[in-house]
Formats: sequence, structure tokens, C-alpha cells
Amino acid sequence: MSFNHLDLHADILKAVAEAGYTHPTEVQKQVIPKVISGCDIKASAQTGTGKTAAFLLPVLNRLVAPGAKPGRGPRVLILVPTRELAMQVAEQSQKYSKYLHRIKTVCVVGGVPYHAQMRQLLRPYDILIATPGRLIDFIQQRKVDFSRVEMLVLDEADRMLDMGFVEPVENIVAKTPSSRQTLLFSATLQGSVVKLSEKLLKNPLEIAIHAEKAKHDNIEQKLYYVDNLNHKNRLLEHILNEDNVHAIVFTATKRHADQLVRELKDKGFQAGALHGDMNQSKRTKTIFQLKKGQIKILVATDVAARGIDVQSITHIVNFDLPQTAEDYVHRIGRTGRAGANGIALSFVSGRDQLLVKDIEKFTGHKINVAKIIGLEPSGKRQSPLAHSKPSFHSRRGPRRFEKSRGHQKRNVVNIAGLEPGKKKQSHSEPSPRSRRGPKRFERSKGYKKNDVKSVDLEPREKKHAHSKPSPHSHRGPKRFEKSKGHKSDIVNIAGLEPREKKHPYSKPSPRSRRGPKKGFKFGLKSPKKHTPFKAR
Repeated sequence: MSFNHLDLHADILKAVAEAGYTHPTEVQKQVIPKVISGCDIKASAQTGTGKTAAFLLPVLNRLVAPGAKPGRGPRVLILVPTRELAMQVAEQSQKYSKYLHRIKTVCVVGGVPYHAQMRQLLRPYDILIATPGRLIDFIQQRKVDFSRVEMLVLDEADRMLDMGFVEPVENIVAKTPSSRQTLLFSATLQGSVVKLSEKLLKNPLEIAIHAEKAKHDNIEQKLYYVDNLNHKNRLLEHILNEDNVHAIVFTATKRHADQLVRELKDKGFQAGALHGDMNQSKRTKTIFQLKKGQIKILVATDVAARGIDVQSITHIVNFDLPQTAEDYVHRIGRTGRAGANGIALSFVSGRDQLLVKDIEKFTGHKINVAKIIGLEPSGKRQSPLAHSKPSFHSRRGPRRFEKSRGHQKRNVVNIAGLEPGKKKQSHSEPSPRSRRGPKRFERSKGYKKNDVKSVDLEPREKKHAHSKPSPHSHRGPKRFEKSKGHKSDIVNIAGLEPREKKHPYSKPSPRSRRGPKKGFKFGLKSPKKHTPFKAR
């Protein structure tokens, strides 16, 4: 079956033929006739299956006829999740509408100055391709009129929902006429995507293209087990040194992407970074350099996984595995484009094995384990459940470690002069001085009661029991004499006799707060009265 059997306009068929396409893909065969007939459609198709042309070609075919309502607003609105994907769709639209001179396309995305996009929106145009965030800004400024919208296309709907665009998408759709035709494309039709389709579509036809396994036949998938970050860097350098390598390396973070680009440039590679912190002009320039071959190695985050269409990409390297199996499919879909062959390599550590199983289950392919001579992993890879097995030095002991690992019993070797010290006394054996008492100590040691007569273990004699007062204690010498049963003699040394108290504590001082008058009663002299100074 060729494109000539799909009832497309002659000028569109001419542009498709110049692009090098002669036969439609499976998703194009099923979607294009249904869209031309005017039905709402929700389709499940993976990246690389030709779904962009599946909705663009019938959209252009409809725009060949003049619109029923005059005005400057768009007749077709296409919403996409990322800037890269929006630019890719706009490029494809301009390519297929090459001979349709009256049809104009406008792309509205973030990271671009408002004034340049506002000038485009003031001119007549038919197709508006936008990301939800920037389009909401223009709607709030009343710069876009949706009264002429005839078709609404939601591309990568699952990705938009994952990025939190549910409310913006619903607000945008509410501005469009209810008589529109709606097309929804997603990698999977489940969960929140199904709920969104029920709100936006009217009696839609469901088309599911299960092309994952067939799509992966032209992509050779391998995984390499790694020990650490240094091992990853050495493997990556070895892979990139091969001939005719045009690769995209995916990392988990933006900071690591920039760091890896610096390291690759220091080693002489033509590398560039692509992530969300870059403004749109730099991202556009990087993609342009990648297509022209000025950049051979692109280090990117998942922001680029669903928007790059470069047929010269030969290798995809998952420096860090993605968090979901769907993202893995979109990553490796950047290679093997348009029926070409590609290679997808993944670096896997011990903690990533469960994720590898999820990816294999989702794709239906068993990923082969590969090794490079001289760069093999140092030891047996660690299972994510390895913590359930005891360590040789753990509390569970070396014997259980040997049984769990299947090892033979290990011989203990001592070096002369470096033997470990022997334990004198185990914690399980009570001391004769412990609270457990000497009797329990005798039982644990096997001694008899009369055998414990060691001098080192004899208790010290108490000189003064706490119940008997000292002659110098606060309890007084008399009580001490009574407890001892004898009277002590008081001896004074000449010259060292204790001083006599001049004033007992019971007698107040004439200068005390009790006053001088009370001092007279005890026979003390009163102080001299102070006579004021008399001036002469």
C-alpha cells in the first residue's frame, strides 16, 4: 500500500515523495483514513512509528479547503509537552506543506522572547503548535483567538500528564469550540490518559499499535555491569573511541550532564549538553550542531528523549538508567530512525537489576550482558537483596557466612608475635565481686566454697562503718565516745591553743543590725556619738 491510496492532496503527496517516503507505516495506514472521515481518535503508538505524519498529513489535507469562519486565529491546535518536540513537529509541518503556500505554521514555546512570538501571532496563520505553559501566558494576555479551531491534537499526552499539565490542558481545551475534532496520541492508553480522553473526546475510535518488539529488531541492546563512576567513565571512553560513532548519552541530572561534557571535551571529543536549564536559543543551536555533525556526542537528560529526530544517531548510551521502562523506550527510540540500525547500551550497577527486569518485561526483549576485555567488573555483581546474606565479619558469624556463600570452612592462621589477646573473663561468667555474688561465681567456675581464698579477691576491711561517727564528724565527740565505749582526752599544745571566742554568736555586736542599745545589756560599750561639724 502506498500513500496514493490514502486520498491525500496531490501537493502533499509530492512533498512526502521528496522526503523519501513511499509506503505508510502501520499507524499511518490506520489513523489517516479515520481522521479524514472526521472521527475522534485516541491512538497508542510508540516513538519512531511515524505517528507525527499520521496526524499532520490529514491535518494539512483538511486545511487545503478554506475555513468556514474568517479571522486570524488558528484552525488547528497541536499541544506537545516539550520545546524540542514542538520544534520537531513544526519542522515536519513546514516540510509536508512545502507546496501549500497559503498554509502557515506558528510555534509557541517557552525560552523564547515574547515579542518575536507575539509578532507571529498577529499575522494570519492556520496551525498553532505550542507547549501548555507558554500558551496559557498568551491566553491570559488575550493574544490568541480559538474561535476558528476545527481540530485539536494532543501529542504525547502521557508525557504532558506526567509533567503536571493536566489543569493547563483542560483550561486550553475549554477555550476551543465544542464542535472540534480531537485526536489524542499517547505511548500507553491507561490510568490518567483514559480519564482525560473521556473528558475531551466524543465517541472516539481506539487504535493500538503494538510495535515495540518489531521496532526493537533493528536496535541492538546491551548492558554492561559497572563497579563505580570511574568504571562508567572508562567504558564510555572506550565506546566513543570506536569508528563513526554519533551518540546521545543520557544522564540522570543536569549537573552531571555539564560535568560529563567538560570531561569529554578535555579528552578531545566533540561534545555538547542539552537539558532544561539551558535557554531556548542554546538548545536550538545545540540540536542544529548535532544534525550538522558539528557535535558528535550529545549528553542530555530526559528532556531530550521525546523531541530529537536525527537519523544519523548510531548509539544511545544510558549512562544512568531511567526511572521508568517507558522512558527507556523513548530514549533508545532516538536511534534506529526511519528503518536504520542502531545500538542501545546501558550501564547497570547492582541496585539497578530490578529496573532491568521491569524494562525487559515491558519491551518483551531479553537484554544481553556484554563485557569488554580489560574493562570487566571487578567482582561478582551485588544483588539488590544481598543484604539478607550475612557478612563474614557480621554478628551472625563467619560460619553462617560460609554456609550462605557455599564456601568451605576457613582456616584461622596466627602470626607469631601478633596473636589476638585472649579474653580473661567472659561477660557471661560472673565475677566474685559482682552483684550475682560469689556463690553463682563458684557454680559457673566449678569451684567449691572453701576454695575461694585468694588474697586478691579478699574484701577490704572497713575502717569506719558509716553507722559509727568519727570524733571529728558533725555528730560530735561525745556520741563517738559512747559508740566506742571510752572517753577521749583533750590535749592542748603550748602556743597552738584554739582562740577563745570574744563574742558568742548569741550576743549581738554593737554595730550589728540588732542595734547598739541591745549591746548594752551584755555590758558592751556604746560607740561614740558622731557630732556634726560646727562652722565657726
